[in-house]
Amino acid sequence: MADAEIPAPAPSAGPAASKRSDLPVRLASAVVMLAVAGLAVWRGGVALDGFIALVGLVVYGEYVRLAARIAPDPARMTAAVITGAIYIGWAALALIVMPVPLLIGVMGLVIATDTGAYFTGRALGGPKIAPRISPSKTWSGLAGGMAAAGVWTALFTLGGAWLISAIGPVGPSLAEALHIANLGIAALAGAVLAIAAQAGDFYESWLKRRAGVKDSSRLIPGHGGFFDRVDGLLPVAIIVGTAWALGASA
Repeated sequence: MADAEIPAPAPSAGPAASKRSDLPVRLASAVVMLAVAGLAVWRGGVALDGFIALVGLVVYGEYVRLAARIAPDPARMTAAVITGAIYIGWAALALIVMPVPLLIGVMGLVIATDTGAYFTGRALGGPKIAPRISPSKTWSGLAGGMAAAGVWTALFTLGGAWLISAIGPVGPSLAEALHIANLGIAALAGAVLAIAAQAGDFYESWLKRRAGVKDSSRLIPGHGGFFDRVDGLLPVAIIVGTAWALGASA
């Protein structure tokens, strides 16, 4: 009599299945976040400033929480708290002082960077940038993020130039917009800012690695914390907002 075949164990639901089960929650959270942020931008003024300040305070709280798990003594904890206050406070202030169109451009650039990096990295794979800090980040993803940010910045600049051309005697003109806008410089600036956005992402990943946590908090269902969502925005806001403030005061 032949031995009875022992059935193979059913495959366990791994990380991929877990991610799929979280997808509705992630999508719902993303829609709510975009709606709230969009409403704040639409209202502008005090509502927008208050929204940015509130998010900045929450992000700072999450940063301090990570620092408290890392700092080995009160002196280093104090240094970390001060560093975080400068870093996050500077970025929040930069977002508050910049005009709304520039704010939209900055947010769009960071979204384009993340989107381009995600899909290019998944499609092409390849060598990791810093596997000990962020195992999913690849050089191909960085290149894709830079390309997407360059395209976004060029199109955003072209749109602004088109609106400026509308003031002229002939009205809106694509030819005049192309004459006004330096799309090559705009695309190059977008690509460089994409590197800054990725650096902000790596910085937060490094903090979480040292703190031994996956997310900065659990405030946003399916997404982690606010710091997880704006890590790339912080350095870009500092660079663009400071450059705009210096240019406006010159």
